[in-house]
Amino acid sequence: MASKTYITSPIANQDPHNPQIQSYPVPLSPPLPPISKPIELNRALSASSRSSLFKLTDTHIVFEDEHFIVVNKPQGIYCESILSSLPRDQTSELHLANRLDRDTSGLMVITKSHKVAGKLVKAFTEHKVKKTYIALCLGSAPNWKTITVKSGHGRSKFGMWRVYALSNVGRSLPGGSVIRDMTTKFEVLTVNKHGSFTEPTMSNEGEVLAVEGEGVKCGGGGDERDEVLIRAYPKTGRTHQIRLHCQYLGIPIRGDVKYEGVHECGGRTFDGHSLHAESLVFTHPITGVEVEFRAPFPHWATQN
Repeated sequence: MASKTYITSPIANQDPHNPQIQSYPVPLSPPLPPISKPIELNRALSASSRSSLFKLTDTHIVFEDEHFIVVNKPQGIYCESILSSLPRDQTSELHLANRLDRDTSGLMVITKSHKVAGKLVKAFTEHKVKKTYIALCLGSAPNWKTITVKSGHGRSKFGMWRVYALSNVGRSLPGGSVIRDMTTKFEVLTVNKHGSFTEPTMSNEGEVLAVEGEGVKCGGGGDERDEVLIRAYPKTGRTHQIRLHCQYLGIPIRGDVKYEGVHECGGRTFDGHSLHAESLVFTHPITGVEVEFRAPFPHWATQN
């Protein structure tokens, strides 16, 4: 099925008489909401406390052989704590092949040798690992079933990650960094608990959105928004990629206060964002056989 591509309207040009203002591209996603700073600080302190006490058990291990371990990381635990909780008498070469944000749960791979680490880190870096995520979003129900978002990604002058126009990829940003490409495919699974889980499909991009203008505004309180359960297929591996693109589409992830996700809804307060690394598919670094791993769904996905 052929994909339909459309482009968002570019924002108005900056003042052409002021070369200083013109020097850097303008981010298309908004800055961090003021409420996010104290909430994020409290979450970080809580996560540090939980992480210091964390012990990896058999219930966290999805797969293990002599070369690597696949772990289902809980929400609110730092990646380094997963690594440090493993017994060091087994091997002195433990290494994180991939990382997840503090509040993102799901699949992580820990390698047991430098050789395997080199191969798997390279596979992740070169986007040869197929990944899917599940996210619970609150916003206006999308008018699309499947969409692929293509944009730029970079740090603003205040150091925060933001969405930029696709046409700005390669341009310089404050601090010497450059805007890089960022592509994510999304599919809607349920809206307000209506719909069903489907198996991940790596084909069919659906509509293709080439980002050039501002995204959908995130308005209204949590009780006024639709619950949208989505699956995300990141084609690139940029920091906060799925979170940024959800915000741009007007369906920020529940609890993701950095990117306009609601902190409270229906009398509940959320301790973190509802994003889960669902599956990984890659070539085994030693046997050469394609392997696939799935993490159990978190409670917020199954209750939906």
